[in-house]
Amino acid sequence: MGKSLILPLAGIVIFLMLWQGVANSIITSLGHFPGPVQVWEQSKNLVDEHNRARQKEADFYKRQEERNAKKLAKNPDAEVKIRDYPGKATFFDQIITSLYTVSFGFFIASIIAIPLGIVCGLSEKVYQAVNPIIQTFKPVSPLAWLPLVTMVVSALYVTEEPMFEKAFLTSAFTVTLCCLWPTVINTTVGVTSIDRDLVNVSRVLQLPPLVHVRTIVIPSAIPMIFTGLRLSLATGWMVLIAAEMLAQNPGLGKFIWDEFQNGSSESLGRIMVAVLTIGLIGFILDRLMLAIQRRISWDKQAILR
Repeated sequence: MGKSLILPLAGIVIFLMLWQGVANSIITSLGHFPGPVQVWEQSKNLVDEHNRARQKEADFYKRQEERNAKKLAKNPDAEVKIRDYPGKATFFDQIITSLYTVSFGFFIASIIAIPLGIVCGLSEKVYQAVNPIIQTFKPVSPLAWLPLVTMVVSALYVTEEPMFEKAFLTSAFTVTLCCLWPTVINTTVGVTSIDRDLVNVSRVLQLPPLVHVRTIVIPSAIPMIFTGLRLSLATGWMVLIAAEMLAQNPGLGKFIWDEFQNGSSESLGRIMVAVLTIGLIGFILDRLMLAIQRRISWDKQAILR
């Protein structure tokens, strides 16, 4: 009981007290650094702004519907226009956008990295050929990738009716490039660490390559694959914030940048709300991946801690 409840609460209380004490001693050009009380007030303000924005959106569509109904009543053949609500995205809208963007980039990275890691684990020659490329690109910062991705997306994604915004694709592909490597490396390690008895049984039974991969390789390597996926998702979530700042893709990164540029007395508190939100979402995403691993993996030693 103490480990699961009392000690974590004590740690949080001590952290909040230290945070408030340090915040009171830091004075910036915009005023005092926000403490827990100020952050709580700004979080309530963001909730209120979201509720007001949703009400304005509902009123906008209601007026539009009434206007179109009157127009059709006068002339049943009249052409009515349906316009999207032009209001600014709220803080919660930007959270959803960030989650969608990181999911898109993470999914693309996973469907590339897992097969590549399996091939590298099964073939020493392929691994020797690919490993220098992995080690070269693995430490590259997302800030270095972003200008290149921006130019490539602008050059190749040319269409009159785009399905995705270019800023969204720029952020998502930057996340993809940074998510690849942990999954590739851990999948490779997982495949090479398969029990040799299982490999020998597969050879004795003369299993076809695809059957060998499906029945022996993937089940045995799943714990390491999920380790790579968890690391990749955490990396992608961190990378996304910087990518959204620079690509101006609507999301938490853009929210932080806009508040920094705004420079009001409330900006620091709102930025701190976003920082805590980013950390909390990152923690939830990691727990979610670990729960999925426990659900489908034979390795029941993967405990939630």
